[in-house]
Amino acid sequence: MEVSVTLIKTLRERTAVGIMDCKRALQEAEGDLDKAEEILKAAGLAAAAKRSGRETKEGLVEAYVHSGARLGALVEVGCETDFVARTAEIKALAHDLAMQVAAMAPLYVGDEGLKPDEPRPPEEVCLLKQTFIKDPSRRVEEVVQEAIGKVGENIRVIRFARFAMGE
Repeated sequence: MEVSVTLIKTLRERTAVGIMDCKRALQEAEGDLDKAEEILKAAGLAAAAKRSGRETKEGLVEAYVHSGARLGALVEVGCETDFVARTAEIKALAHDLAMQVAAMAPLYVGDEGLKPDEPRPPEEVCLLKQTFIKDPSRRVEEVVQEAIGKVGENIRVIRFARFAMGE
């Protein structure tokens, strides 16, 4: 099936995936944008799984200070190369993660840090398991996986700290 340039452009704007990948997904989905987006998402998750073992020696630290300067957070996000660490996608991801930490006060990055005697569920205390504050239909882990698919490198949340007056 031949797909129009307009459809390819629309899918690319929605997903930030390469033109040829958009074209292939649209051909496979027979022109259905939503189905093509799901195909690209699945491909991105598969690619992210392949990259999960790679080292993340580069990255950046992002700070977020809430208005009023009474609450703030620092997040260290690791990636494979300094080139990717300087991209707008990684900077935006790190900023969103810092906002998430400030707003939701997680205690652990993921399940691996969870203490066995923790009374609260992982969805409450693990950053990667929390509902994403900017899109409640997704978890933070899914947002990170999507970024991995977009930039083509492994990305990890290494650590974070939250600061609040009086806490």
